[in-house]
Amino acid sequence: IKKKLSFYTFLTDNQARGMDYVQQHIKDESAVPGNGFYKDFRTTGVDYFTARGYIIFNVLDHIDVQVGHDKNFIGNGYRSLFLSDYGNSYFFMKLQTTIWRITYTNLFTEMTATYNRGGDRLLPKKYGAFHHLNINIAKGIDLGFFEGVIYERDRGFELQYLNPIIFYRAVEQALGSPDNSIVGADFKVNLFRAVQLYGQIMFDEFNFAQLRARNGWWANKFGIQAGAKYIDAFTVKNLDLQAEFNFVRPFTYSHNTTATTYTHYNQPLAHPLGANFWELVTIARYQILPELWVTGTFIYYQKGLDGPGENWGGDIFLSNVDQNGQLTVEREFGNNMVQGKRSKVALMDLLVSYQARHNLFCDLNLIYRKSDGDLPAYVSNQFYVGFGVRLNMVFQAQHY
Repeated sequence: IKKKLSFYTFLTDNQARGMDYVQQHIKDESAVPGNGFYKDFRTTGVDYFTARGYIIFNVLDHIDVQVGHDKNFIGNGYRSLFLSDYGNSYFFMKLQTTIWRITYTNLFTEMTATYNRGGDRLLPKKYGAFHHLNINIAKGIDLGFFEGVIYERDRGFELQYLNPIIFYRAVEQALGSPDNSIVGADFKVNLFRAVQLYGQIMFDEFNFAQLRARNGWWANKFGIQAGAKYIDAFTVKNLDLQAEFNFVRPFTYSHNTTATTYTHYNQPLAHPLGANFWELVTIARYQILPELWVTGTFIYYQKGLDGPGENWGGDIFLSNVDQNGQLTVEREFGNNMVQGKRSKVALMDLLVSYQARHNLFCDLNLIYRKSDGDLPAYVSNQFYVGFGVRLNMVFQAQHY
């Protein structure tokens, strides 16, 4: 509208019964992945309504303001260790400033703290504030810096976090360090017009002396992502490949209270696996014909789970200290990757999409998932076949 205002909306109504491991996840976390409030549907299904949307308006030549209820994603990969769109949507206001080779994002959010399902009531609130500074330092080379803070306040949003300048850590320390803050950096490098290298490094807590001592201190909490994309791979037109490796140390994203963990609506804000894992993702996309697309995805990961009454760092919803301020972790030193009850999962996903007519798509989806580990409840082999029809409808409106 007048080249200043635009809007987006997304509405769905769903009744679904997922595979066994999805049903187990919903039961364990009281959350439908990627969604919010839900009702039980028959015996093993769920019923949920999704409403997302936002408006964008240009206030200055270089500044756009976005306000709405949706998800956000920061990064260049399949996953994000900073902020992903895996979980439920939330209210947010985002300012994006673009000057020269610099893109600077301010994001302020109101979220929902960890809760137990029950009758109608006001769910507990929590808040988040995020900065991301991206600099195009040379042709094809981008370097970014990220910071985020999650907190709860009885009086509402902490006004000091409206500070538009990067480095929240100084503000958080001045408040007495009660909140959960993380920092990180990311990069993207384009090579030979066909290859892109990207990655992220994220620090939740970090003590260089303890890291150098190699003593497995529990609070050395960080994660690393490394990935690559290959466009028109091996000179085959429309064949795109991607490989990505992620690992996150135990106890990362967790905090002193369940309300200040790096989560929203009983779901992680960053990587779906939370912490105490490593993961390999490979993706191949090929457009065989103008109307036929094939996408194959293979994911393998190992994750350390927490048994009943244990805290090995895999469950980011667990508080790190009790009411008396004593650590609840199993051990302060000697912590390793994938500790606790080990789980190994391999997932293969094949999606075939055919455009039968203009904007009319037929989709065939095959999924095989094999899970093994120390906990019998997480040992399974599952195969899924799905078929769907999609009709994309485009409405052209006159510009005013």
